[in-house]
Amino acid sequence: MIRIGIVGCGRILAAHLRGYRMLREAGVDDFRITALCSLEADEARMYVRRGEGPAQRPAVSDAPEDPLAVGDEYLSDFQDDVEVEVYTDFHRMIAEAPIDAVNDFTVHALHHQVAAAALEHGKDLLTEKPMAVTVRAARRMCEEAESRDLVLGVFQSGRFAPAARHLRWLFETAKCGRLEMVLMGGVGARWAPDRIVAETPWRHRRIEAGGIALDVGVHRFDLIRYLAGEVKNVQARTAILEPVRITLDERGNVTERIDCDADDTVYATFEANHGVTGNLLASWAGHGGPTQLGAGAVFYGSAGRISGTDVTFDDGSAAELEALYQEGAEAARKQKDFPMGLDDAFALTQYDWLEAVRRRCQPETSGREGLMNLACAYAVLESARAGRRVEVEEVAGGALREYQRRIDDHYEVA
Repeated sequence: MIRIGIVGCGRILAAHLRGYRMLREAGVDDFRITALCSLEADEARMYVRRGEGPAQRPAVSDAPEDPLAVGDEYLSDFQDDVEVEVYTDFHRMIAEAPIDAVNDFTVHALHHQVAAAALEHGKDLLTEKPMAVTVRAARRMCEEAESRDLVLGVFQSGRFAPAARHLRWLFETAKCGRLEMVLMGGVGARWAPDRIVAETPWRHRRIEAGGIALDVGVHRFDLIRYLAGEVKNVQARTAILEPVRITLDERGNVTERIDCDADDTVYATFEANHGVTGNLLASWAGHGGPTQLGAGAVFYGSAGRISGTDVTFDDGSAAELEALYQEGAEAARKQKDFPMGLDDAFALTQYDWLEAVRRRCQPETSGREGLMNLACAYAVLESARAGRRVEVEEVAGGALREYQRRIDDHYEVA
């Protein structure tokens, strides 16, 4: 039995609990969540048992694909045979609770600190993205896990989404030719023009590893690397278009106002292995309505184009991405991509990590994968600061860290 202690009980926890519930409903029965930790005990108790404890906070999003739109999930919905212990100090939980592994769903600035405690006490770890405040902090996490033979996973759920699996199959089988170009991003889809993102002010503070390049960029670069291979170099500009952000209540009254010093807008170009090139646009700003590139991310192959889930070929024919996969993929491939028929990205990420814990190996989204995703995202910020194209290896290896230096100094990351 894998006993899991969760640190961090913010709104995203509901989506994580839903994923674990789906695993139990699919027959995965060798794990239990035995401890929760939050700064306020009531923030943990609201997720323990349906019908008891404080009411859960309402979701901050109504977008169907947004995990922050998930709510009304309780541990008691899928496990009623263990007592869940509640803590307000993650150091104490990790040292004392009946756990074998830790899930860290805290803010960016705590990830390396929770990791240090978990790994020191011999606990396997699954941490939210981005995996650390800086590349140097992420590298320390990897080195510590490897030196202790512990499993370190990063919750990069995007590559487990059905569309990502379908795209990987499409390009591996050359159904749309060789991947050549990637265009992804949009402006003003959520939180525009000036809302505090997810009502979490830390996302707008540089010293807390805030900003859209890190918060969204690690997801985008994980998908790019999953499909195109390693990203070689990046050239970027960033901006803070809304230096003051607010939260409004239901009546439109301002309930919170903050100053922002982390980027809310990114324009980047990149080059990946095998000659793949692309553009990345992301912004939490933008007045007057959203702008989206294509029907989602756009991928150009040497024999066609995928926009969102629509595939068009050079001969003029068209198809739907999932239909191509269902008709053409072998049964073994489908089972590998979607074990037990699961298609929820959170559940699949958790299943992959649990499998790694069982087999004592690293998961697909390992610490090293998370490190490279973080290096790509920081390459955006380092490029914008340096005013030049930067090689990702400069950032991953620590040769270029001017943007990160103040953050490393603040948290005393040696």
